[in-house]
Amino acid sequence: MTQRTVLVVDDEPFICRSLSFVLRKDNYKVVEARNGEEALEAIRLHKPDLVFLDVMMPKINGFEVTERVKADPELRATKIILLTAKGQDSDREIGKKAGADDYMTKPFSPTKILERARDILGS
Repeated sequence: MTQRTVLVVDDEPFICRSLSFVLRKDNYKVVEARNGEEALEAIRLHKPDLVFLDVMMPKINGFEVTERVKADPELRATKIILLTAKGQDSDREIGKKAGADDYMTKPFSPTKILERARDILGS
């Protein structure tokens, strides 16, 4: 089976490193980005199967990145899971409207990250 590519986007280095570590251990190819601009570049360049995308980031927030990806015919099939410390229903609604495939509230366990990746990618 071909190796799936996952993009991890978070401006908090510890979160990026820990998510990347867990995903690599489960045989995913992992690419990292630190802000919304880097995320858009990485999505265009690497065409990841799945993106774990922080909502609150400098430059371009996760909602905006999601909207741009889902509005692009070449990228719209990209699966996006938004990550946020804000778990209010209004945030979930904004995420859904932007086109996010799922929404996870921080903090989360590495096990949950792998479960979501496997569920969404069907692996």
